[in-house]
Amino acid sequence: MYNLFKPLFFKLNPEDAHYFVVKRLKWFYDHFPFGKSLLKSWFDIEDKRLEREVLGIKFRNPVGLAAGFDKNGEYIEPLSALGFGFIEVGTVTPLPQPGNDKPRMFRLIEDRALINRMGFNNKGVDTLAERLRLLRNQNTKIIIGGNIGKNKNTPNEQAVEDYIKCFDRLHDVVDYFVVNVSSPNTPGLRALQERGPLTEILNTLNQKNALLLKRKPILLKIAPDLTNEQLNDIVEIVLETKIDGIIATNTTIDRSGLKADEKLKNEAGGVSGQPLTKRSTEVIRYLSERSNKAFVIIGAGGIETAEDAIEKLNAGASLVQVYTGFIYQGPSLVKNICKALI
Repeated sequence: MYNLFKPLFFKLNPEDAHYFVVKRLKWFYDHFPFGKSLLKSWFDIEDKRLEREVLGIKFRNPVGLAAGFDKNGEYIEPLSALGFGFIEVGTVTPLPQPGNDKPRMFRLIEDRALINRMGFNNKGVDTLAERLRLLRNQNTKIIIGGNIGKNKNTPNEQAVEDYIKCFDRLHDVVDYFVVNVSSPNTPGLRALQERGPLTEILNTLNQKNALLLKRKPILLKIAPDLTNEQLNDIVEIVLETKIDGIIATNTTIDRSGLKADEKLKNEAGGVSGQPLTKRSTEVIRYLSERSNKAFVIIGAGGIETAEDAIEKLNAGASLVQVYTGFIYQGPSLVKNICKALI
């Protein structure tokens, strides 16, 4: 069904197409007779063999939706009905911000990829926290991750304060946290991946976490563009700060091998999708082997088939996340991965 409508969606600007689709998905889930039941019957697979115990959390299956798709937590329930084992919301910042100027998302159809420079556009952590609180009050069992970042205008020297604010507001309403210091679309953000500032952020969050009644797992999302020496530093920092794991990887700034025309492929932003498949798997394998599987890895980047997902799991990931492959393949992707795992 998705392939029938995809040519129409792809005639729209990518960002406009995104909101066109998710708003209609939500309407179908909320208002169409038996909409929820139909979505689950079409796309959701319930099978005990898919369950995973990771980070002290029971996931009904290992296939999640990556951050960026539902930044403000507005579509969690209908997206979950498409079969996802968990949904990661955000990236969210303490204050609302509009993000970068439009257009800020581009399709590279020949490469089965996207370029985005969204710039952490979101409605702010207070809005997200309130929405998640209402959802939790309905006793939903959906596993929700909170991806947190800093506001564009916050100097890097004060970045830790932004992460603390987001952590404090979301602690009671998410199941795990992801610290995002790897987006290429907020000026200077990737500098926070350096040992000094990154250690400060992670230590501060973990110390606060330890004082709370219920500790929540904390993961770090890293770029695929790090060298092996930088990845070695990341492993040491994770072990030193005692956070729970890594999401590998975010989008890449590398443009090598892209088939798209020069103007399109050189648009500023991060590349996601098929061009990232191999590199993200390499990073997963390197981290897993270097650390001797000492921490959890969630694999993301270029998953467009069940084989892509299985390759990342075999490389050392405990869970996987999709985004761009979901846009190109539609909701059947999650079902296909789960069927292959069974």
